[in-house]
Amino acid sequence: MLGEGAADGRSGGRRPRQLEPGDLRLLMLHALAAQPSHGYELIKAIGEWVGGDYTPSPGTVYPTLALLEDLGLARSEASDGGRKRFHLTPQGEAERAAQASAIEAVLERLAQARARAHARRLPEIRRAMENLKMALRLRLEGEMESTELVRRLAEIIDRAAVEVERA
Repeated sequence: MLGEGAADGRSGGRRPRQLEPGDLRLLMLHALAAQPSHGYELIKAIGEWVGGDYTPSPGTVYPTLALLEDLGLARSEASDGGRKRFHLTPQGEAERAAQASAIEAVLERLAQARARAHARRLPEIRRAMENLKMALRLRLEGEMESTELVRRLAEIIDRAAVEVERA
């Protein structure tokens, strides 16, 4: 899935793939349904949807456009400077409509990943989370036997979580 960090949720390690198999094709159908585009415009649009941390390479975009043409889902025509502008065909429009829920799921997943990545980049949030972890460590040091203290701290954290959700 999207995001940063190791598969177990800790930071570090190899960064997960930005797009799952098939996502690029779906995003291209979505973009071309909105307006005919050059490959470069598609690269920019998809990069924005992903959140700027990833930009698909021409080596993935242009072969996918060629595949869409081969499948009869898109057609190209020469435009300014000999560049190709791609359009959806009626078959491509039908495919986009048939894949609408999958496209929406990809866009939603990308939006959630962008929000998580943005939150991780906010230094104020990182500082506050580190402060909370340190305060818990210091407060619980040597007092793990106190079930009353653990219960009270859990209630405080739960209330804070509710407040964060409401913010």
